[in-house]
Amino acid sequence: MTLLDLTLPTPAENLALDEALLDAAEAGERREVLRFWESPTPFVVVGYANKIASEVNVTECEARGIPIFRRCSGGGTVVQGPGCLNYAVILRITETAPTRNISSANEFIMERVRNAISSITHHPSPITLSVCGHTDLALGSLKFSGNAQRRRKHFLLFHGTLLLNFDLPLISELLNMPSLQPDYRASRAHEQFITNLDLPADQVKCALAAEWQATESSSPPPEIPLMLVQKYNSAEWNKKF
Repeated sequence: MTLLDLTLPTPAENLALDEALLDAAEAGERREVLRFWESPTPFVVVGYANKIASEVNVTECEARGIPIFRRCSGGGTVVQGPGCLNYAVILRITETAPTRNISSANEFIMERVRNAISSITHHPSPITLSVCGHTDLALGSLKFSGNAQRRRKHFLLFHGTLLLNFDLPLISELLNMPSLQPDYRASRAHEQFITNLDLPADQVKCALAAEWQATESSSPPPEIPLMLVQKYNSAEWNKKF
């Protein structure tokens, strides 16, 4: 697996690169990839089918000049920015591999990520690090990671966020209560439901790279098709629901 630690200048470009990596793998131009990126500025990103008016405090985002984007995968709405590490894996789909369907891929990938984080966390008992819902990671009952999946015929994109040292109050200020929530959330407000890992990004990236046996490549990252970047910058895409 190739390791790609690359943050592009804008949220739209970074979201587009995840999809471009999936497209390149599907076209036979790339192998499996583990990618990291971190946004230096805050923004909101909704899941593919999310309705912005339901999930986002649009008035507050507009007042602060915080942009709202839509990603190509499912899942819920998140706030990103400094202190939030993004990762993505591009994996091959085969009939006999754990990636063969959505649920088995979720279980396989989430357990790999949980193993990596567990290897560097030292929280006192009885706090446990576990997979909750279908694609959340939590310390005890507090969520620190949300994840989503997009599938093609031969490859899948699985990407997520890891709250390391994020401005947690910002989430409550920019997001409404989600329209869908896992049972373990128990209708808790954002500030009662989320937490930071309080770990340095470099340490987390090293642990994930080791878990996936990902190594850096000398080849350049794929060029993002202009049409893909334009899509993520367009109101037609971002405000479609």
